[in-house]
Amino acid sequence: MKMERVVLVGGSGFVGRVIANRLSRENIGVLVPTRRYIHAGELLLIPTVEVVEADVHDPATLSRLFTGADAVVNLVGILHSRPGNPWGPDFARAHVELPRRIVAACQAAGVARLVHVSALGASANGPSEYQRSKAAGEEAIHATGDAPAWTILRPSVIFGREDSFLNMFVRLAQRFPVLPLAGADARFQPVHVGDVAEVVWRCLTEPSAPRQTFELAGPGIYTLRELVEYVTELSGQPRPVIGLPEWLAMLQARLMELAPRPLMSRDNVRSMRVDNVASGAPLPFGMTPAGLEALAPTWIGDRHQRARYYPMRSRARRPRHG
Repeated sequence: MKMERVVLVGGSGFVGRVIANRLSRENIGVLVPTRRYIHAGELLLIPTVEVVEADVHDPATLSRLFTGADAVVNLVGILHSRPGNPWGPDFARAHVELPRRIVAACQAAGVARLVHVSALGASANGPSEYQRSKAAGEEAIHATGDAPAWTILRPSVIFGREDSFLNMFVRLAQRFPVLPLAGADARFQPVHVGDVAEVVWRCLTEPSAPRQTFELAGPGIYTLRELVEYVTELSGQPRPVIGLPEWLAMLQARLMELAPRPLMSRDNVRSMRVDNVASGAPLPFGMTPAGLEALAPTWIGDRHQRARYYPMRSRARRPRHG
């Protein structure tokens, strides 16, 4: 099947911009709907990319956007929601109801391929509302049968030049002399955004991709403490990390939830009860993942050469397979 037109739902963010660039390199027309045109300004510079203002939660709008598309990629995901059981209303809208509407619109418009980006750790029995709602979104995709031909991706935390993960800790180090940290011993296997974009492209073209679920991760496993110590050292602002017991982390998160744009929530703390690492090969299709320590110095404190040899390099654990 020749791929000519792809719709990126949730494509105006950090990950979507990299995927749009990857698809543009293949001369594929990319349509990115966004709530506000101004939020997608950088996408306008990418050849073959079109940006439109649209409400993707409206079924009729989705069907119109998908008409004539060969594939849809759903990137919509949020980290915070008002609480609820089994998940909050914001998680319900973004992670559960929207995938159902996307599937229905794909079927109505005759879209052949769907790539749905979920999250590593998604589970109906997960400790957090985020994880449970992500699992429910996956179930909505599974329920479609064979139309559209779907692929589900489960990335670990995604890093890259414009990420909101590593860069957040750099900003915190600029403001605070000590970093009290929830989930300091939680383990992560960060995956580079470029690898995510490459996997999305291959999922749209590889005959073996439909009806598969792939985990996406990097080559190394680190505790959150190690990641924070590394990036603050790399930025030239090394900061001691104080690991918080969960009861204190929950109190800290509750206070943060009062902010208009909270950095942490109690649900985030619950998510970190489960290690965010791959159960098998880090990437599909025989791909070799890019390492965090090879790339992070290119945008975080590049002048601080000593951080390239930070002791985390020897402590990083490689995932075991088989």
